[in-house]
Amino acid sequence: MFKEALALIKAHDRIIIHRHSHPDGDAIGSQLGLFHLIRDNFPEKTVYMVGDVATRLPFVEVTFDDLPDEAFHGALSIILDCGASHMICDDRYRLAAATLRFDHHIYCEKIADLDVVDSTYESACGLVTMFAKECGLKLSLPSATYLYMGMVTDSGRFVFDSVTARTFELAAFLLSQPIDLNTLYYNLFAKDFSDILSDADNMHKIKFTEHNVAYIYTAKEDLPEGSDAAPVVSSGLVSLMKDIKGVFVWVNFTEADDGVHCELRSNRYNINPIAVKYGGGGHKKASGCTVPDKETALRLLGDLDALAATEAV
Repeated sequence: MFKEALALIKAHDRIIIHRHSHPDGDAIGSQLGLFHLIRDNFPEKTVYMVGDVATRLPFVEVTFDDLPDEAFHGALSIILDCGASHMICDDRYRLAAATLRFDHHIYCEKIADLDVVDSTYESACGLVTMFAKECGLKLSLPSATYLYMGMVTDSGRFVFDSVTARTFELAAFLLSQPIDLNTLYYNLFAKDFSDILSDADNMHKIKFTEHNVAYIYTAKEDLPEGSDAAPVVSSGLVSLMKDIKGVFVWVNFTEADDGVHCELRSNRYNINPIAVKYGGGGHKKASGCTVPDKETALRLLGDLDALAATEAV
């Protein structure tokens, strides 16, 4: 389907790139990586990026375009790293003349005219990288750096079991450009000492269900100030539980204005059906959803506990 995707890009002079809201490294990496990839190979085209600010990645300096509805008329909208239509950062992709999606989540619904979806990739950036490689597109340093960033973050620094030989082959392809790994890794993973102390405090909040599902529940009044605090906190806290011996399922709950953000993880079980049951989705071992209240969140926790009592799948 890469040839069909390339044909769509070639056929449109105006291209608008979307991804999921509250972006992580893979969403931003694929968006910026594809932006530079198209600009580098088709300099005559006008390329825009839309979406909310990447608060999880403050070192990424990017200004997203504020477009009128008319800009979508006759354009190609490309959607990246998004498995559900309600999570797309700008729903005006529906106004575009044509739509294209690159995604690595478990397929839930048809979103674009052409859906290039493959859940065997560790990241959307990996999928876009393969697109570039297979189509013989020119790769610049900015494009390679952003695509590599998304591969690193969505693979958990290349440790998740979604990583394959292909992952490293594509990483090597990107490293044909002189990516400054020291600076990239420092920007991604260095923490203020105050944040490290906060992590230590939050570790004391970890609780366990009967079948050893680890979880943290953060009430809205305990969040730092800022409207974007909930998604940042939620994604950060869930990683605190990933290396506890004997814990094979873990979940973080964070209250927000729109409900309770739930980040589900496992290193043994397929937790995706539970996320889907509560209106979310994602991957077999890393999924998320937002539920309306604490009562619903605790029902979800009960489902995870029941899953942890079964044989791993």
